Amino acid sequence: MAASNKSEKDVDKKTEKPNGKGKKRKGPLFTKSERDWVLFDVGEAALSMFNTTVSPIYAASLAATAAAGAAASADIVGSWGITQTVASIIVALLMPILGSFADYKGQKIKFFIAFNLLAMVGCFAEVLPLDYVPFLIIYVFIIIGFNSMRTFYDSMLVDVTTDERMNDVSSMGFGIGYVAGVVPFVLSILFIIFGPEYLGLTKEFCTRFGFAISAIWWIIFALPLFKNYKQKYGKKRENLSSDIAKTFKGLWNTMREIAKDKRLLYFMLAYFFFIDAVFTVIAMATNYATALHIGEVEIVLALLVTQFIAFPATIISGQLANKFGARKIILLDIFGYMAIDLFATFFLKTATDFWVLALMTGLFQGSSQAISRSLFGQIIPKKRSNEYFGFFNVFGAFARVSGTALVAFFTLLTGNPSVGVFSIMFLLVFGLAFMLLMPKTGLEGTEAIK
Repeated sequence: MAASNKSEKDVDKKTEKPNGKGKKRKGPLFTKSERDWVLFDVGEAALSMFNTTVSPIYAASLAATAAAGAAASADIVGSWGITQTVASIIVALLMPILGSFADYKGQKIKFFIAFNLLAMVGCFAEVLPLDYVPFLIIYVFIIIGFNSMRTFYDSMLVDVTTDERMNDVSSMGFGIGYVAGVVPFVLSILFIIFGPEYLGLTKEFCTRFGFAISAIWWIIFALPLFKNYKQKYGKKRENLSSDIAKTFKGLWNTMREIAKDKRLLYFMLAYFFFIDAVFTVIAMATNYATALHIGEVEIVLALLVTQFIAFPATIISGQLANKFGARKIILLDIFGYMAIDLFATFFLKTATDFWVLALMTGLFQGSSQAISRSLFGQIIPKKRSNEYFGFFNVFGAFARVSGTALVAFFTLLTGNPSVGVFSIMFLLVFGLAFMLLMPKTGLEGTEAIK
């Protein structure tokens, strides 16, 4: 499945290159490399949706069973937050090293496939009947594989498209993924609802089998990228000892260069905080709603509708970023998440409230991630895009730690999940501050952003 190392610079030049900056391209809507990249989002979105909806509910039921029905809501939210935090710390420790190794030509696809397989195997393992703790342990491996492969997947954006098309391609990947990911999710839910009555299966088995359905869907849509991806940009390999030495030296040099370029520095600091808030909301929303005793059906249906809201919202955000600038759209997303956090803290009590929260989240969830990814791709030095994108995703990996840790800490400390949820606001305030401080030009005074 490994991809060829041959350069793709001269392949399909007429179709890969846009017809001038800001102009509509001629020919197909997407090139083949762009389509393969977008299709992968269609596949992995299925697991993402299942993990953020059904998995927390199922984990809470296992916790209640383990405690003979006496599991407190704070314990459920706290333990789930700790699980997310442990997985994120492991990813954050791995990615600085593995991400830099993946910058060598021909290596990115190998790491990408390896972490995909880790998450996929974990999905199939959770079909087995497991107690609460073993389920959480396997879930940690799924999150490690899933979040790590996202690091390599995001960095592939610079290989499959151009600066002028990054907003559109990045937002289209997230947008289509939201809608297409609904298909296996609905199949899983129907299996959970009707399996016990018509097939004589237990609800627990039908729930677990949803992991397998999501993984199979993911594999199908991942195959084109596994097979056809070609790494355009990369460092030249020498020998293992030299590559290791250059990896650590390169990480240090990249850190120093980012520190000198205030535009990159402030953006990455802003990204660290606000994307942490986004990931925390995604990771904890369903578990929080379960702790508030909102029904499973209401939670699942509300999040299902969220996917359909997120699809057009994400696509529109790409168009708005082209017109008004990616920076302004990200600022809008941050304000949107502030409203979401306040609503969840003070107003989320009933199933109707959760519907409102889900719809609000759908407006900003995809946009915040897609536009951040494309903005970073536009402002980094293009000759070293893989190295910089790897560092960008390291920040993303570390960002997954503090939010879930904050929620878990304040929830367990106070015994009140609402206090834990409100702690997310600190992340958003810092993200907003650094985004406002971000200069519009880089070191050379060129490449101004809006």
